[in-house]
Amino acid sequence: MRVFSWLPAEMLRGFWRNRALIVALTKREVVGRYQGSVMGLLWSFFNPLFMLAVYTFVFSVVFKARWNVGSESKTEFALMLFAGLMVFNIFADCINRAPNLIIANTNYVKKVVFPLEILAYVTMGSALFHFLVSLSVWLVAYSLFFGEIHVAAFLLPIVLLPLMLFVLGLVWFLASVGVYLRDVSQFIGVLTSVLMFLSPIFYPITALPEEYRHLLFFNPLTPAIEVVRSLLFLGQVPDLLQLARYYLLAFVFFWMGFAWFQKTRKGFADVL
Repeated sequence: MRVFSWLPAEMLRGFWRNRALIVALTKREVVGRYQGSVMGLLWSFFNPLFMLAVYTFVFSVVFKARWNVGSESKTEFALMLFAGLMVFNIFADCINRAPNLIIANTNYVKKVVFPLEILAYVTMGSALFHFLVSLSVWLVAYSLFFGEIHVAAFLLPIVLLPLMLFVLGLVWFLASVGVYLRDVSQFIGVLTSVLMFLSPIFYPITALPEEYRHLLFFNPLTPAIEVVRSLLFLGQVPDLLQLARYYLLAFVFFWMGFAWFQKTRKGFADVL
């Protein structure tokens, strides 16, 4: 029986060794999602814009929510909300698909030489494509309503990388568990909906009573959303020590998810 390495070095070697295949599968994934539709890839622009319009209307018009006390700007609220949603959607796109990732690709399981672990990278690549589309919309809107974009926005890849590592680790874990326990996909659908409202997307952290604010940071999405929002909208560079801790924790989770996947993948073919 083939032995699958779970060492950290194998994660990096596997990614580099299969980089061309990852790019090709990611392109196919993105194009395939809109294949057959009249508007094609244009849906990747209209979907986030439509959801942004709905959320902005509900929260800023119906519920009269404002991001800053004394501010009546609906544009500010919309861009703050959109910045949080962009980060959350990276998480949600990957996690909602993770439990069925291997089940939906059973033909690859039967191929001994196919590196199943790269399916997580393909899922992340698809989510990042849609993030970049949403980010381009956000940047255009910000430049139109608020002027010049902050130079600190160029640090966005650095602050997003820990979130990507955390999500990849979680995708590997859920993809493996989903093979053996099909109920996981139902649970994850509910969990992502709950996390959306337990993350500071539709409201600032300061909206919570001070004694409860620290609880929000048990949500792993909170630091990423707050840092990205501060970086894009306020031009504030994140605290380096806090970012270093986030990197460390994310990498540990990244490796643990990979190790779990490598240890459990031997039984995939038998179950499927």
